[in-house]
Amino acid sequence: MASANTPEVQLINDPFAAVRIPEYRNLMIGRFTFVMAMRMITTVVGWWIYQITKDPLAIGMIGLSEVIPALTLALYSGHMVDTNDKRKLILTGIAGYCIAALVLFTLSTSKTQQLLHTTHISWFIYSVFFFTGILRSFVGPCFSAMIATIVPKNLLQNATTWNQGTWLSASVTGHATGGFLIAFIGISSTLIVISCLVFLSLLFLYQLKPKPPIKIEIAGDDSSLTQAPEKKTWASIKEGLSFVFQTKALLAAMALDMFAVLFGGAVAMIPVFASDILKIGPKGFGWLNAATDIGAIFIVIILTLWPMKRGQGRKMLIAVAGFGTCIILFGLSKWFWLSFSVLVVAGILDGVSVVVRGTVMQLLTPDHMRGRVSSVSGMFVLSSNELGQFESGVMSRAFGVIPSVIIGGCMTVAVVVTTWLKAPTLRKFEY
Repeated sequence: MASANTPEVQLINDPFAAVRIPEYRNLMIGRFTFVMAMRMITTVVGWWIYQITKDPLAIGMIGLSEVIPALTLALYSGHMVDTNDKRKLILTGIAGYCIAALVLFTLSTSKTQQLLHTTHISWFIYSVFFFTGILRSFVGPCFSAMIATIVPKNLLQNATTWNQGTWLSASVTGHATGGFLIAFIGISSTLIVISCLVFLSLLFLYQLKPKPPIKIEIAGDDSSLTQAPEKKTWASIKEGLSFVFQTKALLAAMALDMFAVLFGGAVAMIPVFASDILKIGPKGFGWLNAATDIGAIFIVIILTLWPMKRGQGRKMLIAVAGFGTCIILFGLSKWFWLSFSVLVVAGILDGVSVVVRGTVMQLLTPDHMRGRVSSVSGMFVLSSNELGQFESGVMSRAFGVIPSVIIGGCMTVAVVVTTWLKAPTLRKFEY
Protein backbone atom coordinates (compact mmCIF):
# COMPACT_ATOMS: atom_id res chain seq x y z
CA MET A 1 0.00 0.00 0.00
CA ALA A 2 1.23 3.47 -0.94
CA SER A 3 2.09 5.73 1.97
CA ALA A 4 0.81 9.26 2.33
CA ASN A 5 4.23 10.58 1.28
CA THR A 6 4.51 8.73 -2.04
CA PRO A 7 4.42 10.89 -5.23
CA GLU A 8 1.17 9.23 -6.42
CA VAL A 9 -0.72 10.02 -3.22
CA GLN A 10 0.73 13.53 -3.09
CA LEU A 11 -0.46 14.09 -6.66
CA ILE A 12 -3.99 12.90 -5.84
CA ASN A 13 -4.11 15.22 -2.83
CA ASP A 14 -2.85 18.18 -4.87
CA PRO A 15 -5.92 20.36 -5.69
CA PHE A 16 -4.09 21.71 -8.76
CA ALA A 17 -2.95 18.32 -10.08
CA ALA A 18 -5.11 18.25 -13.22
CA VAL A 19 -4.36 21.81 -14.32
CA ARG A 20 -0.62 21.12 -14.14
CA ILE A 21 -1.13 19.06 -17.35
CA PRO A 22 -0.53 21.51 -20.27
CA GLU A 23 -3.05 19.93 -22.65
CA TYR A 24 -5.73 19.93 -19.96
CA ARG A 25 -5.04 23.64 -19.37
CA ASN A 26 -5.60 24.36 -23.07
CA LEU A 27 -8.85 22.42 -22.94
CA MET A 28 -10.04 24.37 -19.90
CA ILE A 29 -9.02 27.78 -21.28
CA GLY A 30 -10.73 26.96 -24.56
CA ARG A 31 -13.82 25.83 -22.73
CA PHE A 32 -13.80 28.91 -20.48
CA THR A 33 -13.77 31.37 -23.38
CA PHE A 34 -16.35 29.35 -25.30
CA VAL A 35 -18.79 29.02 -22.37
CA MET A 36 -18.29 32.69 -21.50
CA ALA A 37 -19.29 33.60 -25.06
CA MET A 38 -22.32 31.30 -24.95
CA ARG A 39 -23.50 32.78 -21.65
CA MET A 40 -23.09 36.27 -23.10
CA ILE A 41 -25.24 35.25 -26.08
CA THR A 42 -27.93 33.89 -23.76
CA THR A 43 -27.89 37.11 -21.73
CA VAL A 44 -27.88 39.45 -24.71
CA VAL A 45 -30.52 37.61 -26.74
CA GLY A 46 -32.79 37.08 -23.72
CA TRP A 47 -32.76 40.82 -22.98
CA TRP A 48 -32.94 41.78 -26.67
CA ILE A 49 -35.91 39.60 -27.60
CA TYR A 50 -37.91 40.60 -24.54
CA GLN A 51 -37.34 44.28 -25.33
CA ILE A 52 -38.62 43.90 -28.90
CA THR A 53 -41.56 41.59 -28.06
CA LYS A 54 -42.45 42.25 -24.39
CA ASP A 55 -43.60 38.62 -24.31
CA PRO A 56 -42.09 36.11 -21.83
CA LEU A 57 -43.05 33.30 -24.19
CA ALA A 58 -40.55 34.71 -26.71
CA ILE A 59 -37.78 33.90 -24.21
CA GLY A 60 -39.14 30.38 -23.88
CA MET A 61 -39.17 29.97 -27.66
CA ILE A 62 -35.40 30.48 -27.74
CA GLY A 63 -34.96 27.46 -25.48
CA LEU A 64 -37.40 25.39 -27.54
CA SER A 65 -35.63 26.33 -30.79
CA GLU A 66 -32.33 25.04 -29.46
CA VAL A 67 -33.57 21.96 -27.64
CA ILE A 68 -35.46 20.38 -30.57
CA PRO A 69 -32.39 19.64 -32.75
CA ALA A 70 -30.13 19.02 -29.75
CA LEU A 71 -32.40 16.34 -28.32
CA THR A 72 -33.15 14.84 -31.72
CA LEU A 73 -29.46 14.38 -32.54
CA ALA A 74 -28.17 13.63 -29.02
CA LEU A 75 -27.91 9.85 -29.28
CA TYR A 76 -26.44 9.93 -32.79
CA SER A 77 -23.93 12.61 -31.80
CA GLY A 78 -22.73 10.45 -28.90
CA HIS A 79 -22.04 7.62 -31.33
CA MET A 80 -20.18 10.05 -33.61
CA VAL A 81 -18.06 11.35 -30.72
CA ASP A 82 -17.04 7.82 -29.73
CA THR A 83 -16.24 6.76 -33.32
CA ASN A 84 -14.50 9.89 -34.67
CA ASP A 85 -11.68 12.28 -33.83
CA LYS A 86 -13.06 14.40 -30.98
CA ARG A 87 -10.68 17.28 -31.70
CA LYS A 88 -11.88 17.60 -35.28
CA LEU A 89 -15.54 17.51 -34.20
CA ILE A 90 -15.11 20.16 -31.53
CA LEU A 91 -13.18 22.52 -33.82
CA THR A 92 -15.84 22.20 -36.53
CA GLY A 93 -18.62 22.85 -34.04
CA ILE A 94 -17.04 25.95 -32.52
CA ALA A 95 -16.31 27.38 -35.97
CA GLY A 96 -20.05 27.02 -36.60
CA TYR A 97 -20.79 28.92 -33.38
CA CYS A 98 -18.57 31.75 -34.61
CA ILE A 99 -20.67 31.99 -37.77
CA ALA A 100 -23.87 31.97 -35.68
CA ALA A 101 -22.61 34.87 -33.54
CA LEU A 102 -21.85 36.90 -36.66
CA VAL A 103 -25.34 36.23 -38.03
CA LEU A 104 -26.85 37.48 -34.75
CA PHE A 105 -24.68 40.59 -35.05
CA THR A 106 -26.06 41.21 -38.54
CA LEU A 107 -29.64 40.86 -37.25
CA SER A 108 -28.94 43.38 -34.48
CA THR A 109 -27.67 46.19 -36.71
CA SER A 110 -29.81 49.26 -37.26
CA LYS A 111 -29.88 48.64 -41.00
CA THR A 112 -31.37 45.17 -40.54
CA GLN A 113 -33.91 46.51 -38.07
CA GLN A 114 -35.01 49.09 -40.63
CA LEU A 115 -35.45 46.40 -43.29
CA LEU A 116 -37.17 43.72 -41.20
CA HIS A 117 -40.18 43.72 -38.88
CA THR A 118 -39.49 42.65 -35.27
CA THR A 119 -41.49 39.47 -35.86
CA HIS A 120 -39.17 38.49 -38.71
CA ILE A 121 -36.10 39.30 -36.60
CA SER A 122 -37.47 37.07 -33.82
CA TRP A 123 -37.92 34.15 -36.20
CA PHE A 124 -34.42 34.62 -37.60
CA ILE A 125 -33.10 34.51 -34.02
CA TYR A 126 -35.01 31.27 -33.39
CA SER A 127 -33.47 29.84 -36.60
CA VAL A 128 -29.96 30.71 -35.42
CA PHE A 129 -30.60 28.94 -32.12
CA PHE A 130 -31.95 25.92 -34.00
CA PHE A 131 -28.61 25.80 -35.82
CA THR A 132 -26.62 26.14 -32.59
CA GLY A 133 -28.74 23.33 -31.11
CA ILE A 134 -27.35 21.06 -33.83
CA LEU A 135 -23.81 22.16 -33.02
CA ARG A 136 -24.37 21.81 -29.29
CA SER A 137 -25.38 18.16 -29.60
CA PHE A 138 -21.82 17.42 -30.81
CA VAL A 139 -19.71 20.01 -28.97
CA GLY A 140 -21.02 19.27 -25.45
CA PRO A 141 -20.20 15.53 -25.43
CA CYS A 142 -16.78 16.26 -26.98
CA PHE A 143 -15.75 18.48 -24.06
CA SER A 144 -16.81 15.87 -21.52
CA ALA A 145 -15.37 12.87 -23.37
CA MET A 146 -11.97 14.50 -23.95
CA ILE A 147 -11.19 14.88 -20.25
CA ALA A 148 -10.47 11.19 -19.71
CA THR A 149 -8.25 11.09 -22.83
CA ILE A 150 -5.99 13.77 -21.32
CA VAL A 151 -6.07 13.17 -17.55
CA PRO A 152 -5.06 9.89 -15.84
CA LYS A 153 -7.88 8.05 -14.09
CA ASN A 154 -6.55 8.73 -10.59
CA LEU A 155 -7.00 12.48 -11.25
CA LEU A 156 -10.49 12.30 -12.81
CA GLN A 157 -12.29 13.56 -9.70
CA ASN A 158 -9.95 16.55 -9.50
CA ALA A 159 -10.24 17.18 -13.26
CA THR A 160 -14.05 16.96 -13.11
CA THR A 161 -14.20 19.52 -10.31
CA TRP A 162 -11.94 21.88 -12.28
CA ASN A 163 -14.08 21.29 -15.36
CA GLN A 164 -17.25 22.24 -13.47
CA GLY A 165 -15.47 25.22 -11.92
CA THR A 166 -14.35 26.38 -15.36
CA TRP A 167 -17.89 26.13 -16.70
CA LEU A 168 -19.37 27.96 -13.74
CA SER A 169 -16.76 30.74 -13.60
CA ALA A 170 -17.23 31.28 -17.35
CA SER A 171 -20.98 31.46 -16.75
CA VAL A 172 -20.52 34.10 -14.05
CA THR A 173 -18.22 36.15 -16.25
CA GLY A 174 -20.40 35.76 -19.32
CA HIS A 175 -23.70 36.61 -17.65
CA ALA A 176 -22.36 39.65 -15.81
CA THR A 177 -20.24 40.91 -18.71
CA GLY A 178 -23.15 40.50 -21.12
CA GLY A 179 -25.38 42.69 -18.96
CA PHE A 180 -22.73 45.38 -18.51
CA LEU A 181 -21.81 45.46 -22.19
CA ILE A 182 -25.46 45.85 -23.21
CA ALA A 183 -25.57 48.96 -21.00
CA PHE A 184 -22.25 50.45 -22.13
CA ILE A 185 -21.75 49.51 -25.81
CA GLY A 186 -25.09 48.11 -26.95
CA ILE A 187 -26.27 44.77 -28.32
CA SER A 188 -24.49 44.88 -31.71
CA SER A 189 -21.05 45.68 -30.30
CA THR A 190 -21.48 43.02 -27.60
CA LEU A 191 -22.13 40.41 -30.30
CA ILE A 192 -18.84 41.40 -31.95
CA VAL A 193 -17.05 40.81 -28.63
CA ILE A 194 -18.77 37.42 -28.41
CA SER A 195 -17.58 36.47 -31.91
CA CYS A 196 -14.00 37.32 -30.91
CA LEU A 197 -14.26 35.16 -27.78
CA VAL A 198 -15.49 32.16 -29.79
CA PHE A 199 -12.57 32.60 -32.19
CA LEU A 200 -10.14 32.80 -29.24
CA SER A 201 -11.58 29.53 -27.91
CA LEU A 202 -10.94 27.98 -31.31
CA LEU A 203 -7.26 28.98 -31.14
CA PHE A 204 -6.72 27.29 -27.75
CA LEU A 205 -8.58 24.12 -28.72
CA TYR A 206 -6.61 23.93 -31.97
CA GLN A 207 -3.51 23.20 -29.85
CA LEU A 208 -4.97 19.94 -28.55
CA LYS A 209 -3.64 16.66 -29.91
CA PRO A 210 -5.90 14.53 -32.14
CA LYS A 211 -8.35 12.40 -30.12
CA PRO A 212 -9.16 9.34 -32.27
CA PRO A 213 -11.78 6.80 -31.12
CA ILE A 214 -10.70 4.42 -28.36
CA LYS A 215 -10.30 0.87 -29.65
CA ILE A 216 -11.57 -2.01 -27.52
CA GLU A 217 -9.57 -5.19 -27.52
CA ILE A 218 -10.93 -8.67 -26.83
CA ALA A 219 -9.33 -12.06 -26.35
CA GLY A 220 -9.23 -14.22 -29.49
CA ASP A 221 -9.27 -17.99 -29.72
CA ASP A 222 -5.50 -18.08 -29.29
CA SER A 223 -5.79 -15.97 -26.11
CA SER A 224 -4.20 -13.05 -27.92
CA LEU A 225 -5.81 -9.61 -27.91
CA THR A 226 -7.60 -8.54 -31.07
CA GLN A 227 -9.56 -5.42 -31.91
CA ALA A 228 -13.31 -5.81 -31.36
CA PRO A 229 -15.49 -5.48 -34.48
CA GLU A 230 -16.96 -2.03 -35.05
CA LYS A 231 -20.60 -1.76 -34.01
CA LYS A 232 -23.29 -0.43 -36.29
CA THR A 233 -24.75 2.96 -35.37
CA TRP A 234 -27.97 1.73 -33.76
CA ALA A 235 -26.20 -1.05 -31.83
CA SER A 236 -23.70 1.52 -30.56
CA ILE A 237 -26.48 3.89 -29.48
CA LYS A 238 -28.36 1.10 -27.68
CA GLU A 239 -25.19 0.12 -25.82
CA GLY A 240 -24.84 3.66 -24.44
CA LEU A 241 -28.51 3.85 -23.43
CA SER A 242 -28.40 0.42 -21.78
CA PHE A 243 -25.36 1.38 -19.72
CA VAL A 244 -27.05 4.53 -18.38
CA PHE A 245 -30.32 2.80 -17.54
CA GLN A 246 -28.54 -0.11 -15.86
CA THR A 247 -26.30 2.18 -13.76
CA LYS A 248 -28.88 3.22 -11.17
CA ALA A 249 -26.86 5.89 -9.36
CA LEU A 250 -25.98 7.61 -12.64
CA LEU A 251 -29.56 7.43 -13.95
CA ALA A 252 -31.00 8.80 -10.69
CA ALA A 253 -28.51 11.70 -10.61
CA MET A 254 -29.34 12.64 -14.21
CA ALA A 255 -33.10 12.39 -13.66
CA LEU A 256 -32.95 14.44 -10.46
CA ASP A 257 -31.05 17.21 -12.23
CA MET A 258 -33.44 17.15 -15.18
CA PHE A 259 -36.69 17.46 -13.23
CA ALA A 260 -35.32 19.87 -10.62
CA VAL A 261 -34.06 22.38 -13.17
CA LEU A 262 -37.03 21.78 -15.50
CA PHE A 263 -39.42 22.98 -12.82
CA GLY A 264 -37.03 25.39 -11.10
CA GLY A 265 -36.00 27.33 -14.21
CA ALA A 266 -36.63 30.79 -12.75
CA VAL A 267 -33.40 32.07 -14.31
CA ALA A 268 -35.07 32.00 -17.74
CA MET A 269 -37.51 34.70 -16.58
CA ILE A 270 -34.83 37.01 -15.14
CA PRO A 271 -35.19 39.47 -18.07
CA VAL A 272 -38.84 39.92 -17.05
CA PHE A 273 -37.99 40.35 -13.34
CA ALA A 274 -35.19 42.81 -14.12
CA SER A 275 -37.23 44.86 -16.58
CA ASP A 276 -40.77 44.88 -15.16
CA ILE A 277 -40.79 43.66 -11.52
CA LEU A 278 -37.53 44.79 -9.91
CA LYS A 279 -36.96 47.56 -12.51
CA ILE A 280 -33.15 47.41 -12.31
CA GLY A 281 -32.16 47.90 -15.98
CA PRO A 282 -29.46 46.05 -17.95
CA LYS A 283 -26.70 46.48 -15.30
CA GLY A 284 -28.86 44.98 -12.57
CA PHE A 285 -29.97 42.34 -15.07
CA GLY A 286 -26.34 41.34 -15.61
CA TRP A 287 -25.75 40.90 -11.87
CA LEU A 288 -29.02 39.07 -11.31
CA ASN A 289 -28.30 36.81 -14.26
CA ALA A 290 -24.87 35.99 -12.82
CA ALA A 291 -26.05 35.43 -9.23
CA THR A 292 -26.56 31.65 -9.36
CA ASP A 293 -23.23 31.18 -11.12
CA ILE A 294 -21.44 33.33 -8.52
CA GLY A 295 -22.74 31.04 -5.80
CA ALA A 296 -21.89 27.94 -7.80
CA ILE A 297 -18.29 28.94 -8.51
CA PHE A 298 -17.81 29.77 -4.82
CA ILE A 299 -18.83 26.27 -3.76
CA VAL A 300 -16.83 24.64 -6.56
CA ILE A 301 -13.68 26.40 -5.31
CA ILE A 302 -14.44 25.13 -1.80
CA LEU A 303 -15.03 21.59 -3.08
CA THR A 304 -11.83 21.71 -5.14
CA LEU A 305 -9.75 22.52 -2.07
CA TRP A 306 -11.78 20.38 0.35
CA PRO A 307 -13.63 17.62 -1.57
CA MET A 308 -16.63 15.91 -0.03
CA LYS A 309 -15.46 12.68 1.59
CA ARG A 310 -18.71 10.91 2.43
CA GLY A 311 -22.45 10.92 1.79
CA GLN A 312 -22.23 12.69 -1.57
CA GLY A 313 -25.54 11.31 -2.84
CA ARG A 314 -27.47 12.37 0.26
CA LYS A 315 -25.87 15.81 0.19
CA MET A 316 -26.86 16.20 -3.46
CA LEU A 317 -30.53 15.52 -2.64
CA ILE A 318 -30.51 17.99 0.26
CA ALA A 319 -28.84 20.63 -1.93
CA VAL A 320 -31.45 20.29 -4.70
CA ALA A 321 -34.26 20.64 -2.15
CA GLY A 322 -32.62 23.84 -0.90
CA PHE A 323 -32.33 25.03 -4.51
CA GLY A 324 -36.09 24.66 -4.96
CA THR A 325 -36.73 26.58 -1.75
CA CYS A 326 -34.55 29.45 -2.99
CA ILE A 327 -36.53 29.59 -6.24
CA ILE A 328 -39.74 30.00 -4.24
CA LEU A 329 -38.19 32.87 -2.27
CA PHE A 330 -36.99 34.48 -5.50
CA GLY A 331 -40.52 34.43 -6.88
CA LEU A 332 -41.86 36.11 -3.73
CA SER A 333 -39.14 38.80 -3.50
CA LYS A 334 -39.77 42.41 -4.52
CA TRP A 335 -36.28 43.70 -3.55
CA PHE A 336 -33.20 43.38 -5.70
CA TRP A 337 -30.76 42.47 -2.92
CA LEU A 338 -33.03 39.76 -1.54
CA SER A 339 -33.54 38.36 -5.04
CA PHE A 340 -29.80 38.49 -5.71
CA SER A 341 -28.95 36.82 -2.37
CA VAL A 342 -31.36 33.91 -2.72
CA LEU A 343 -30.08 33.26 -6.25
CA VAL A 344 -26.49 33.21 -4.95
CA VAL A 345 -27.52 30.62 -2.34
CA ALA A 346 -29.38 28.70 -5.05
CA GLY A 347 -26.16 28.67 -7.06
CA ILE A 348 -24.18 27.33 -4.11
CA LEU A 349 -26.65 24.47 -3.70
CA ASP A 350 -26.82 23.81 -7.44
CA GLY A 351 -23.01 23.71 -7.56
CA VAL A 352 -23.02 20.80 -5.10
CA SER A 353 -25.42 18.93 -7.37
CA VAL A 354 -23.37 19.69 -10.49
CA VAL A 355 -20.10 18.47 -8.95
CA VAL A 356 -21.61 15.24 -7.62
CA ARG A 357 -23.41 14.44 -10.89
CA GLY A 358 -20.33 15.20 -13.01
CA THR A 359 -18.05 13.12 -10.79
CA VAL A 360 -20.48 10.17 -10.78
CA MET A 361 -20.54 10.22 -14.59
CA GLN A 362 -16.76 10.44 -14.99
CA LEU A 363 -16.04 7.69 -12.44
CA LEU A 364 -18.67 5.18 -13.60
CA THR A 365 -18.37 5.53 -17.39
CA PRO A 366 -15.98 3.26 -19.38
CA ASP A 367 -13.56 5.18 -21.61
CA HIS A 368 -14.92 3.77 -24.90
CA MET A 369 -18.49 4.92 -24.04
CA ARG A 370 -17.85 8.46 -22.78
CA GLY A 371 -19.24 10.17 -25.86
CA ARG A 372 -22.50 8.21 -25.77
CA VAL A 373 -22.98 8.54 -22.01
CA SER A 374 -22.18 12.27 -22.21
CA SER A 375 -24.81 12.60 -24.94
CA VAL A 376 -27.43 10.86 -22.81
CA SER A 377 -26.45 13.16 -19.94
CA GLY A 378 -26.72 16.07 -22.37
CA MET A 379 -30.27 15.01 -23.18
CA PHE A 380 -31.17 15.27 -19.50
CA VAL A 381 -29.42 18.65 -19.19
CA LEU A 382 -31.03 19.97 -22.37
CA SER A 383 -34.40 18.76 -21.18
CA SER A 384 -33.95 20.60 -17.91
CA ASN A 385 -32.42 23.85 -19.18
CA GLU A 386 -33.94 24.57 -22.58
CA LEU A 387 -37.27 22.79 -22.06
CA GLY A 388 -37.34 24.40 -18.61
CA GLN A 389 -36.90 27.76 -20.31
CA PHE A 390 -39.83 26.98 -22.64
CA GLU A 391 -41.92 25.66 -19.73
CA SER A 392 -41.26 28.85 -17.80
CA GLY A 393 -42.38 30.92 -20.78
CA VAL A 394 -45.61 28.95 -21.20
CA MET A 395 -46.38 28.97 -17.46
CA SER A 396 -45.69 32.71 -17.28
CA ARG A 397 -48.06 33.34 -20.17
CA ALA A 398 -50.75 31.15 -18.54
CA PHE A 399 -50.46 32.06 -14.82
CA GLY A 400 -48.22 35.11 -14.67
CA VAL A 401 -44.47 35.26 -14.07
CA ILE A 402 -44.46 35.26 -10.25
CA PRO A 403 -46.94 32.36 -9.74
CA SER A 404 -45.12 30.26 -12.35
CA VAL A 405 -41.77 30.67 -10.54
CA ILE A 406 -43.30 29.78 -7.15
CA ILE A 407 -45.05 26.71 -8.60
CA GLY A 408 -41.79 25.63 -10.22
CA GLY A 409 -39.89 25.85 -6.94
CA CYS A 410 -42.55 23.77 -5.17
CA MET A 411 -42.34 21.13 -7.90
CA THR A 412 -38.55 20.98 -7.49
CA VAL A 413 -38.91 20.21 -3.78
CA ALA A 414 -41.53 17.58 -4.61
CA VAL A 415 -39.13 15.92 -7.08
CA VAL A 416 -36.45 15.66 -4.38
CA VAL A 417 -38.85 14.08 -1.90
CA THR A 418 -39.90 11.53 -4.53
CA THR A 419 -36.28 10.75 -5.44
CA TRP A 420 -35.34 10.34 -1.76
CA LEU A 421 -38.07 7.75 -1.32
CA LYS A 422 -37.83 5.98 -4.68
CA ALA A 423 -34.09 6.05 -5.46
CA PRO A 424 -32.18 4.72 -2.42
CA THR A 425 -29.18 3.93 -4.67
CA LEU A 426 -28.50 7.63 -5.16
CA ARG A 427 -29.29 8.53 -1.55
CA LYS A 428 -26.70 6.02 -0.32
CA PHE A 429 -24.13 6.68 -3.07
CA GLU A 430 -20.57 7.59 -2.06
CA TYR A 431 -17.26 7.88 -3.91
